[in-house]
Amino acid sequence: MGQMTTILLGIAAILFPVLAGRFAWKNFDRYFGKNDQEYMDTLQFFLKKTGFTILVAFVFLWIGLSIVFQTQVN
Repeated sequence: MGQMTTILLGIAAILFPVLAGRFAWKNFDRYFGKNDQEYMDTLQFFLKKTGFTILVAFVFLWIGLSIVFQTQVN
């Protein structure tokens, strides 16, 4: 695999988790907010939302970088 392809895959592997984390952050209220504004204003809800977003971003980062380094072995 060419060096340019590895660089482009690496950039995509870094940017995609950012987009996935942003999507998870924006849609967390719809799925887990329970339509209760008082609950969504609590620290507990904020920590759950933050943890879920970090988890989603980390999983996508792990998968992306695994693909980049796996294809670089050849």
